[in-house]
Amino acid sequence: MDPLWYKDAVIYQLHVRSFFDANNDGYGDFEGLRRKLPYLEELGVNTLWLMPFFQSPLRDDGYDISDYYQILPVHGTLEDFKRFLDEAHGRGMKVIIELVLNHTSIDHPWFQEARKPGSPMRDWYVWSDTPEKYKGVRVIFKDFETSNWTFDPVAKAYYWHRFYWHQPDLNWDNPEVEKAIHQVMFFWADLGVDGFRLDAIPYLYEREGTSCENLPETIEAVKRLRKALEERYGPGKILLAEANMWPEETLPYFGDGDGVHMAYNFPLMPRIFMALRREDRGPIETMLKETEGIPETAQWALFLRNHDELTLEKVTEEEREFMYEAYAPDPKFRINLGIRRRLMPLLGATAGGTSSSPPSSSP
Repeated sequence: MDPLWYKDAVIYQLHVRSFFDANNDGYGDFEGLRRKLPYLEELGVNTLWLMPFFQSPLRDDGYDISDYYQILPVHGTLEDFKRFLDEAHGRGMKVIIELVLNHTSIDHPWFQEARKPGSPMRDWYVWSDTPEKYKGVRVIFKDFETSNWTFDPVAKAYYWHRFYWHQPDLNWDNPEVEKAIHQVMFFWADLGVDGFRLDAIPYLYEREGTSCENLPETIEAVKRLRKALEERYGPGKILLAEANMWPEETLPYFGDGDGVHMAYNFPLMPRIFMALRREDRGPIETMLKETEGIPETAQWALFLRNHDELTLEKVTEEEREFMYEAYAPDPKFRINLGIRRRLMPLLGATAGGTSSSPPSSSP
C-alpha cells in the first residue's frame, strides 16, 4: 500500500442517511451504500468521507454524538458497516470517517454524569460560575447563539460550547478526555477505516486573554494524536483537519510532517467562486502562493462545496459583500457568515437540469 495515497485522492463526501435506502424504511443505510459502491467507483471516486453515523439525538445532523461506539440504528448495524467497509476496500477504495473530538451531545453519558454535583467526571467538560470567563471570544453560530456559555440547572454552573448550546465542549486539559478520544479513534481504526476528519479542531483548548483558537496546546494535541495513530498502525491511516482559518493559522497543523496529513484549504474555496464571477484568476493565484510551504508528505484538500455553508469567514469584508451580491442576493440564501446554496443553483443551473448563462463579470 502506498502510504501517500491521500496525495491525489478523489474524495466523495456523503451522508449515509440520505444516500440509498436498502430496506425501504425511508432512510439511507450501510447496506444501501454497499450496493452503490459500483456506481461510486464508476464516477472515479477512490475515497469516501462519511458524515457522522453514530448514535445521536440529531439536533446537529449527527455532529452531536451521544455514543461514539454505537451506530444510529437507521444506518444499520456494526456488521452492516463492516460489510460495506470490506467491499469498499475490495474495490480499492479508502474510507474516512468523522472524529468529533471538540464536543459531545448533552445526551452523552459523559455529560450527564459530569453535570451531577460532586461528580468525579465534572472535569471532563469546561465549567464556570460566571459567563464572563473567556470574554471576547467570538460566537461562531451567531445566527443561533448569543453566548459561548449556557447555564445548567443541575450542575448549577455554566458550561462552555463553541457551537450550539446542546454541544458542550470537552475539556482537553484533562488527560482522561484525550485518552478517551484516542480510544474512540483506535476502535474504528481497528475495524479498518483509513482516516479521520478532525471536526472543529481549532477549538480544543481555552486560555484567558486569547481567542481560544489555534492555541499551541491544540497543535501539540494533534501531534500526539498522529503519534498514537502511527505507533499503533504504522503509516497509511490519515488525519484530515477541518480548520476554517487563514493560511498562517492552518499551516502549523501540518507541523514538520508530524501533524495532520491533510487540511482543507478553506481560504482558497471562496476565491474559486470569486475568480469565476470576476473572470479573473488572480484570487486563486494569490491564495495558492499563501498556502505554499507545507511538508512534502502533506496535502491540501481542495474542494468546491461540502455540507457546510459556502463559508465566507476567510475573506475580507469587501470580498464578502461582493460574494453576497453575486451569489446570494436573496437574504434567505445567507446563514452565519456564509451562503447556503447547493453547487448547481449557485452556478446558475435551472430546475430542469440545464444551465443558464454563466455569471458575468462585474464592470
